[in-house]
Amino acid sequence: TSEDAEAPMESTPITCKACGEPTVKPTIVLFRGSMPKEFHTLTSEDLPECDLLIVIGTSLSVAPANSLVYRVPPTALRMVMNNERVGRRLGIDYGEHSVRDVFAHGHSDETCLDLAEKMGWLDDLAAIVEELPESSARLLRERLAR
Repeated sequence: TSEDAEAPMESTPITCKACGEPTVKPTIVLFRGSMPKEFHTLTSEDLPECDLLIVIGTSLSVAPANSLVYRVPPTALRMVMNNERVGRRLGIDYGEHSVRDVFAHGHSDETCLDLAEKMGWLDDLAAIVEELPESSARLLRERLAR
């Protein structure tokens, strides 16, 4: 079989060495995993009021998360930050005449940092740089040093 004999039988959270709190595992949903109850509650509350949907680092091929792009109001802007253009089958239009869909090509950390810089938020991020994951903190420090 293709099973890993040394893999644990049950998935457990990875804890932070500094604070002991769970880190990566609780914030992701594995393929065929259930979305948290809050996802369904909050999307039905928040989406009707959404004026900007930012989609980061996803193929947009798995429901229900991919449904967000067509559940926002038709007036909402949709920004996709990714290494490749995704979501065309869901109605995202990256054409030159598109008025609501924007593609930001690149790695998630870098494109998010680009957006934060354009919004004037780098000083806000600098105040919490020690709380960021190391790779994000390094990118931020490099950007601030420019």
